[in-house]
Amino acid sequence: MSAGRRSARLLVVAAVLVAGLVVGAAPASAQQLIDAGGGSGEGGVAFIAFTVMVVLVAGALFYMDRIRRRRDEREARGGPR
Repeated sequence: MSAGRRSARLLVVAAVLVAGLVVGAAPASAQQLIDAGGGSGEGGVAFIAFTVMVVLVAGALFYMDRIRRRRDEREARGGPR
C-alpha cells in the first residue's frame, strides 16, 4: 500500500470518528440529562449518577497505574517493552 493511500485512509477514518463523536455528543449538550433540583427526588438520582461516575474514574485510574507499574517493573528487569 502506498504512503499516499495509507494517509488518505487514515484521514477518512479520523474524519468518520470525529463526525461520530460530534453526532453522539450533540444530544447531551442540548439537554440536561439529570436535573438535581426540584422536589420529586431527582437529587438522589444525581447523587447516585455522580457516585457511579467517580467510582468508574477512580477504577480506571487505578487500572492504568497498575499497568504502568507492571511495565516499569518489566523494563527494570530488562524485558521487552
